[in-house]
Amino acid sequence: MSKFSKKYLFLILILILVNILGLWLFFRLDLTSDNRYSISKPTKNLLKSLDDQIVIKVYLEGEELNGSFERLKRAVEETLGEFKNFGGKNIDYQFINPNKGTDEERKANFEKLLQKGMQPTNIVETRNGKRSENLIFPYATVWYQNKEVTVLLLKANQAENAQNKLNQSYENIEYELASAIQKLTNKQKKKIGLLSEFTQLQPVNFAGLITSLQEYYDLFIVDAKTSPNFSGLDALIIPKPDKPVDDSTKFKLDQYLMSGGKLLFFVDGLKVDSIGLEGTFAQPLNVNLDDMLFKYGVRINKNIVKDGLNTAVIPMVVGNMGDKPNIQLMPYRYFPLINNYGKSLITKNIDMVYTRFTANIDTVNAKDGLKKIPLLLTSPYTKILNAPALITFNEARTDTDEKEYNSGVKVISYLIEGKFKSLYQNQFTQKVLTESPETKILVCSDGDLIVNEIDKKTGNPFPLGFDKYSQHQYGNQDFVINALNYLTDENGLITSKTKSIGLRPLDQLKVKNERVMWQSINIAAPLVLLGILGLLRFWWLRKTYG
Repeated sequence: MSKFSKKYLFLILILILVNILGLWLFFRLDLTSDNRYSISKPTKNLLKSLDDQIVIKVYLEGEELNGSFERLKRAVEETLGEFKNFGGKNIDYQFINPNKGTDEERKANFEKLLQKGMQPTNIVETRNGKRSENLIFPYATVWYQNKEVTVLLLKANQAENAQNKLNQSYENIEYELASAIQKLTNKQKKKIGLLSEFTQLQPVNFAGLITSLQEYYDLFIVDAKTSPNFSGLDALIIPKPDKPVDDSTKFKLDQYLMSGGKLLFFVDGLKVDSIGLEGTFAQPLNVNLDDMLFKYGVRINKNIVKDGLNTAVIPMVVGNMGDKPNIQLMPYRYFPLINNYGKSLITKNIDMVYTRFTANIDTVNAKDGLKKIPLLLTSPYTKILNAPALITFNEARTDTDEKEYNSGVKVISYLIEGKFKSLYQNQFTQKVLTESPETKILVCSDGDLIVNEIDKKTGNPFPLGFDKYSQHQYGNQDFVINALNYLTDENGLITSKTKSIGLRPLDQLKVKNERVMWQSINIAAPLVLLGILGLLRFWWLRKTYG
């Protein structure tokens, strides 16, 4: 056997060995700066623990997809490929084109998807001088043991431009799909308590919140009078109290926190009764929690924040059209739309949050060792109304005066982390817990953030965060669910939201000017490379064989 043949035989043996090892050993290296092809450790653990098959159907397929949605499709496909690597035979996925078939078949497909709650996105484009419209369904369904969850893939802050919304959607893919799988497969849900006995609102006003929580957690309506303590709960929500919390319950709340529990306060600063065009006075609201919150590092002020930039709308009669009133939707500055977020996994890539009659929050006692992270912030154009404050609907008719809206950015929600000191550490002779282990609380100065509106025609509750006038579903539900996920399991699936995919937009002017040059390079470079390789091979053969 010649020396040349031995070399080739040796190379073939190495290749065979590598392929054999590849049957048992699998690894991938993600060399991208933003780790876009990697999934988080909690997601991997979730996939490895599956005991039955998960079927995922993605409705992003077909020639109707433009470049942006093709990129979204590829991102979903890459993520599901990683899911398959760790879930194995328990992960099955397919891409479905709802636009495929005859007009009747397409109509039937659309109706089925609409029944599942999927709202299509209308893509209008002009190609080669021709205008086209296509309906895209940026959704997926996740199946497990005859149970199904619908997943919105185009999920982002709707106030952003189209490019940023798509980029946020790419970042959310892993979290949204993994959360759906966890929702279907989780057999040991976290226990969440709702302390609702200190609000005069009816259960129907919290129906959206309750429905949302029950999808992810075991929810308990807590009776403070009959509960000796709140142990056993992973978190406890205090929803929009409008009457004083008694001292006995305050003590139980404090000791629950001192034992490592998590508390979420949704507390108003002022009480606003039903108002009309002539108005009403908003009065200070005392629910007997001020001293407790002060001890925990924050103060909810007795005021209302008006936002001159980002607001929800209300219908107003602005005149007459013939013999009928002319009704238009006007911005109402008492209903800020929060689109300014602190750096937290709780608020990352969520849509705007709908608030009503909110106060601002100040931090106190900077030396308490607690970490205070702002979550929800107003725009810079704000005006503060201190109690008693006159509130009217007619203010929606007036324009924003920049000179008046000069109070700057205001925080309406804080996440507080650390070791808390008890409110009762020096007030009782009997033994009490005086300091907590590392734990967390969330404080929000708007109780209405977790209150849903009621359809006056049917009496049915709207979903949490749904605005009946704009017909838009805001990010209130995502804010609450993300907060609970973080508070109760900060190392869980929510860590997948740390992924950030950087935008690398092309310089369009540079592209236009250098297009011909790069096209020439792309054509010529491979030919030149092949020529060089051919010459090198000719030289090597001549040197070897003469």
